[in-house]
Amino acid sequence: MLVRYCFLALAMSLLFQTCIVAEPTEHPAYTDPQKTDEDFIFQGEYTGDMLTEGQSMPVGVQVIALGDGSFDAVGYPGGLPGAGWNPPDKVMAKGSRENGQQGAIVKFTGKDWDNTVKTAEILVIDGQPILNVFDDGNRTAILKKVNRKSSTLGLQAPPDAIVLFDGTNTDSFLNGRMTDDGLLMEGVTTKDSFGSARWHIEFCLPYQPRSRGQGRGNSGAYFHGSYETQMLDSFGLEGKDNECGGIYKVAAPLVNMCLPPLSWQTYDVDVTAPQFEDGKKIAHAKLTVRHNGVLIHDEVEIPKITQGGPQKKEAATGPLHLQNHGNPVRYRNIWVLPKS
Repeated sequence: MLVRYCFLALAMSLLFQTCIVAEPTEHPAYTDPQKTDEDFIFQGEYTGDMLTEGQSMPVGVQVIALGDGSFDAVGYPGGLPGAGWNPPDKVMAKGSRENGQQGAIVKFTGKDWDNTVKTAEILVIDGQPILNVFDDGNRTAILKKVNRKSSTLGLQAPPDAIVLFDGTNTDSFLNGRMTDDGLLMEGVTTKDSFGSARWHIEFCLPYQPRSRGQGRGNSGAYFHGSYETQMLDSFGLEGKDNECGGIYKVAAPLVNMCLPPLSWQTYDVDVTAPQFEDGKKIAHAKLTVRHNGVLIHDEVEIPKITQGGPQKKEAATGPLHLQNHGNPVRYRNIWVLPKS
């Protein structure tokens, strides 16, 4: 087991984390992957095998851009979250960008589980970032950058579903606004209300390397206008109840499935409406949530309204609200299938 952890830690030590670019500011918010910064090409997910003591072991690494050439890295033994990693084992590292003979390079240094110093570096070869891991000068792993996609991305609405947004108009929403390239903007609420239903929402979080915490790609999907499933650039973070996939202040996701910023992501949510009798609630609302196709909440009861939504009192029906938290989050392919 120690061998596995050594390998992992070394992977972690080695690294760290896709809509028109905002005007340059102290905390820029990029929405176009073709117009970002020098660090964007390095951030993302890497996978491969690591050789340690004659054994080959799978590893996943998430590299997070923090602005101005700084990076964090998270290493996962077994593979990436939702694709082989078995929680909670992981390794953390920090890195920085510098100029090399063949262009920019990101170097990482950190300690393995056995407190051994490990190094890693990311090079861009023919446009493809490659992460190399070293042990005492010997290369022990070559990890390639991967661009994972949700298994439900582009999922078509069933025949009985109601299509709320398909990029042609915002007629289904109050305060509906659309970008020039046909994406729905944040801060909208459906005109209609729904009870128990199955929802599909696709969303894209901006790239905000200098921002932190709740200021980094923040929005949220409020089902019934009351129960929030958080949207946030939580790539590489712990996966708390106020991070992406969390039911706000109610339940943390089973696994943090947040992809890198400017990747299209999906929420597929089954909502069970609260039940009332003689004006008194007799059963809580429940949410089952799949983030990028992976189950992160299974029939979680929501005992009360979560803060920030438009509906201030629980009811058997309610609208979908997509929060405006000051960040340019974008949406597409939104539909709902009401349950009989």
